[in-house]
Amino acid sequence: MYAVVKTGGKQYKVASGDVIQVEKLVADAGSTIELDQVLMVGSEDGVTVGAPIVVGAKVAAEVLDQRKGPKIIIFKKKRRKNHRRTRGHRQPLTVLKVTDITTGA
Repeated sequence: MYAVVKTGGKQYKVASGDVIQVEKLVADAGSTIELDQVLMVGSEDGVTVGAPIVVGAKVAAEVLDQRKGPKIIIFKKKRRKNHRRTRGHRQPLTVLKVTDITTGA
């Protein structure tokens, strides 16, 4: 069984046991959370597509870690003006392990 969930403005296709990195969620490492914005659920019986979400479907996940993503370098330059600007950014991420998918049916 798999599901497509929406969190942090992005969509992820997940199955039970998958480990994914999503935008930062407010939760401590070791706790469990439920993602309730399930857009689609697929199983052996077929596919259930929501409009826009599947009513009653939830994805349970365990928070493994709160970490930062890779460093991204932002370099701005204006030619012939001797203007250069370098900035760096590391996006905060939450690592989740999907434990259960419920269809709500």
